[in-house]
Amino acid sequence: MTKVRQKNQPRKGSAASQHGVDRTIVLVGLMGAGKTTVGRRLARQLNLPFVDSDHEIEKAAGMSVAEIFECFGEDDFRSGERRVIERLLDGKPQIVATGGGAFINDATRALIKERGLSIWLDADIDVLVERTGRRDTRPLLKTGNPKEILARLAKERSPYYEQADLKVTSSSGPHDDVVEDILVALKKRRADG
Repeated sequence: MTKVRQKNQPRKGSAASQHGVDRTIVLVGLMGAGKTTVGRRLARQLNLPFVDSDHEIEKAAGMSVAEIFECFGEDDFRSGERRVIERLLDGKPQIVATGGGAFINDATRALIKERGLSIWLDADIDVLVERTGRRDTRPLLKTGNPKEILARLAKERSPYYEQADLKVTSSSGPHDDVVEDILVALKKRRADG
């Protein structure tokens, strides 16, 4: 009898299957935690595609995240974000970096929990301030002191992020260290069954 590989499953022996990855990995956490940079490197290590949900939203809307916030508000943005993430979870396993508020939305979080494997990249506030200060593209940081805003967001959002399947610390060190920590956490999760 021939064994048929289940649709959307990584090939046996692939880097992804060796780490127990059988569904899309969704990186969650505050802006500046390194979701995009770490996600790209993790995707290379696991030989999986990488996609940034914010870039997919921008492509679908034909405007930047900042413009969507300005023109339509956060509620409309979150609704579009949920639809894009739902579409990204429907395909073959891949690595998805989400925006900082994606996992806070109840419907989006439920989708991710049901269809993906969520990993919270947790970072110290000072690390987040330094990283987000490199670019002026964060709508939520344009309304006041970035450190105070990030500290408030961390306090508000941590209870949601804590619901992720795995938590990995994203420190000020090299992003490759974070990728290695994720790979170790995935192997441990697989071993724990």
